[in-house]
Amino acid sequence: MSRGPVRELPVEGGRVQCTTTKREELVKCRFCVHSTHFMVKGRWVGSPARAYCQVRRSTEEVDLCDVVMVRCDDRTGEGFRSIMSLIS
Repeated sequence: MSRGPVRELPVEGGRVQCTTTKREELVKCRFCVHSTHFMVKGRWVGSPARAYCQVRRSTEEVDLCDVVMVRCDDRTGEGFRSIMSLIS
């Protein structure tokens, strides 16, 4: 997980522009180590993926139907990386 400024990725048609060449389904963001927050009904909600990777280990439920933007801290262009490799 990287530190510093984040990208705010708009959700369009259930997808986000993950890298310059790849659009990913929004559902992948909830399991990606780079997602930090989801914009839901006008407020930022912590990412379930990030909760698994931090001491806090919990967040409120994120209804993906209401997500309009994703905060992502991937600035190197890696793209989707599942949290499963970190928690297994």
